[in-house]
Amino acid sequence: MSAMKSLPFSELIRKQTSVFPLLADADVLLERRDAENVVLMRDERYRAMDGALQLAARSLGLVAKANRQLAEDVLAEELPWLRWLPAEHRPEAIGELLDDLLAGADTGYYLPFLRDLIAWKHTAEVYTDPALVAQLSGPFDASDFVEVDRPDGRT
Repeated sequence: MSAMKSLPFSELIRKQTSVFPLLADADVLLERRDAENVVLMRDERYRAMDGALQLAARSLGLVAKANRQLAEDVLAEELPWLRWLPAEHRPEAIGELLDDLLAGADTGYYLPFLRDLIAWKHTAEVYTDPALVAQLSGPFDASDFVEVDRPDGRT
């Protein structure tokens, strides 16, 4: 199978007959201007990918049950940016990511893992800038705080 092919979403609307044959050799990324992109793939490839992901996550789960430290070490090896986090925060990040991954393997729902992965990676990136870390760490002047209304209009 070749790399994923990208097309504007409008191509699917205008020329369905030219888009679907592409699925024989590749998945198709439909790029949308005002919404999240959409991936088209054949069911067989999707089931293979999903099955492999669940097997890998469940396997890591078995390792975690037998040797949590080994599972955390494996995850840390795969995410080298974790080294940017202060040492005292690494176990929290790795533990949270591993728990989310294992829950995803059990449920088939991986969005919490992805969200936490992105959040921890951004946090690690912040720690590469000492000036930014100092600014975000405080102390904060209470006179700078303002009371805001709740989004639903209640106070």
